[in-house]
Amino acid sequence: MLIKEYRICMPLTTEEYRVGQLYTISKHSHQESEKGEGVEVVKNEPHEDPVHGPGQFTEKRVHLSSKLPSWARAVTPRIFYITEKAWNYYPYTITGEPRCSFLPKFSIYIETKYEDNCGDSENIFRSDKILGDHEVSFLDIAFDEIPERYYRSLEDPRFFSSAKTGRGPLQEGWRQHTKPIMCSYKLVNVKFEVWGLQTRVEQFVHKVIRDILLIGHRQAFAWVDEWCGMTMEEVRRYERETQEATNELIGLVAPSISVSEVGQPTATHSAPASAPSTPLSDEAPDFLAPPKNCPRKKSAPETLTLPALRERADAE
Repeated sequence: MLIKEYRICMPLTTEEYRVGQLYTISKHSHQESEKGEGVEVVKNEPHEDPVHGPGQFTEKRVHLSSKLPSWARAVTPRIFYITEKAWNYYPYTITGEPRCSFLPKFSIYIETKYEDNCGDSENIFRSDKILGDHEVSFLDIAFDEIPERYYRSLEDPRFFSSAKTGRGPLQEGWRQHTKPIMCSYKLVNVKFEVWGLQTRVEQFVHKVIRDILLIGHRQAFAWVDEWCGMTMEEVRRYERETQEATNELIGLVAPSISVSEVGQPTATHSAPASAPSTPLSDEAPDFLAPPKNCPRKKSAPETLTLPALRERADAE
């Protein structure tokens, strides 16, 4: 088991980001999807928790077959997906209970808390499930490296300026002097209980999660003029319409998705005590292709060398 805490600051308030988060997840999922691949939304409905109060429950199927790195495709079925369940009690969220039939000893759980500060809250999770110290990493959406293939100049916080809010571009040291500012605190627990592979796989998955967190938060800020000013009712409508379009895009029969605000009859989906599964994608979607004349520093190694694996006869 490898536990890390990531802290990602944003030039927003937590109240603003409540809408921005929903908008960004929906748009990003739709852009990454194509026929047979992508994020299928199965359920999206109100949920009441005795501890955390009213929230929203979602269940998704993340179809990944062709988006896995080559070493993972060698041992996975041709058609495969991960089931992801999430409980949103904003400003606290849980994603958990991943289901992956061919890897029963693999799991990812993430707890997230949002606060209006620059990431200086210590021991914010106060979890008795954390044994000893865990690594804390601050991720800078403007100046930390991302893989070249994910880079888009229009989504670079160093150059982006919001017409609606007047925020940006972000300069060196922006976290110390920018107002408003908020922080996403994410406690990520990765477990892969296979002897001989555990350490390398868990480290690789954390590297993938780091990239996903950086890219997602960069996009949330770069798209602020698209979602700024939307009401919760409007963003829920956008979420529903985008999810239905995404389900159709990946070539599946769209289920009846009910996206509504808390206050209606609630569903009975108990959240896990700890928390989320993150889709494991190591291929770049077309819309994130890097510009030809914009050199970027390279990120950590993109591949993981594993012991020789028997290739399937029908491997592509």
